Amino acid sequence: MTKLVSVCSSRRVSAKEDERMGSDWARPVVHFQITARDLPKQAEFYRRLFQWESGEDGLTSFASGLGGPEPGPGGNFRAGAESGIQLFIQVRDIEATTQLAAELGGRVKRAPVLTGGVTYAFIEDPEGNGLALVQQ
Repeated sequence: MTKLVSVCSSRRVSAKEDERMGSDWARPVVHFQITARDLPKQAEFYRRLFQWESGEDGLTSFASGLGGPEPGPGGNFRAGAESGIQLFIQVRDIEATTQLAAELGGRVKRAPVLTGGVTYAFIEDPEGNGLALVQQ
């Protein structure tokens, strides 16, 4: 059985942590980065799959406010054989999105499955970066 540990902003920090970091806010995730060997191809994959428009600044930055639900993303720690970070991206039609991902050069690692009222699918982008798709 996989063990999950939820990341929650309501946790009270110890006095020592409070002194070092302050208890004014939960340090939310505010940015993500996708590193690519073939930047134009990767940018096109994400633009077409998720409608993420990117700039032409050399870093191919995404505009802020991609439309996530308020109050912001949640998260968890998960035990596993390999370490890594997983992006979970909400989509309206998970079947159509997994099909499009494959057409754009990605790979469907796990077809959509309903778990606890939420449908998940796992894909890889053209360079093998794992993504989770979520349809609620």
